[in-house]
Amino acid sequence: MALPHPGTSQPAPLTRFLENERLLAGLLLAPAVLLLGVFIAYPFVMGLWLSLSSTSVGNPGAFVGLQNFVKAWNDSIFRTAFWNTAFYTVWATLFKLALGMWLALLLNRHFRGKRLVRAAMLLPFIVPTVLSTFAWRWMFDPTFSVLNWVLYRSGLIVTKLPFLSDGDWALWAAIVVNTWRGMPFFAITLLAGLQTISPDLHEAASLDGANGWHRFWHVTWPLLKPVTIVVVVFSVIQTFSDFQLIYVLTGGGPANSTHLVATYAYQVGVAAGLLGEGAAISLFMFPVLLVVVWVQLRYLRRLEGA
Repeated sequence: MALPHPGTSQPAPLTRFLENERLLAGLLLAPAVLLLGVFIAYPFVMGLWLSLSSTSVGNPGAFVGLQNFVKAWNDSIFRTAFWNTAFYTVWATLFKLALGMWLALLLNRHFRGKRLVRAAMLLPFIVPTVLSTFAWRWMFDPTFSVLNWVLYRSGLIVTKLPFLSDGDWALWAAIVVNTWRGMPFFAITLLAGLQTISPDLHEAASLDGANGWHRFWHVTWPLLKPVTIVVVVFSVIQTFSDFQLIYVLTGGGPANSTHLVATYAYQVGVAAGLLGEGAAISLFMFPVLLVVVWVQLRYLRRLEGA
């Protein structure tokens, strides 16, 4: 006697859809692609179009080709801003790397209260940029500077230092603030890289007679290079396009001497209403950052392939 075969149930449409890896991958990626398109691709394309037009506030403008770029390049204030941006980025990144490495090496040791110190170290990075920069602006204030007061009372100076009233001093003051704010990011990332290095390597180097400097240079630094390159890439991108710190601390002054490309683009494009010229100025950052990132990532690939 033949037994009846149970009916084979067909999978539900939703089940078949979820089992299709291509459709599921597209569904999961769609929100991210939509966000990138709306908040990154569309503004970039619009900025590119504006840079090629004579658009201003209340005027749709017309296509002018590369005229805005030529005008910006012949602008002495723009050339100063471009030089300031490169100077500011190089020195701030070097200081953040050196001090961040030093702090990471200290925090990699065992001492009482290490967790509290690690948490406190993140405060400059956590506090909003505008709020912390206002505090620094008060400390650098030409009239009420607490730094000038301390130095004067200590007998180290006889006249007030022009922290924000002199262009050179103001740019270095901005570098100090940027270093103070960005150093925790370097320190915590490099600390994470240091903790992946086996202590056995340092012990073996010590047994071979290597001192602290030799252990760092021949053991720690080569293994930490990939992490360092990634951190430097992020820092260069953020520092080169910095806006909030300079805008709050100096506003580009005195006499436009501390403008960066981002702040000058804002002044021309938004404050003056010349949207096309402002977009052209801001787009000068793109090829520079593209080349810097490409070189650093190429070097990182060489390290990984070695």
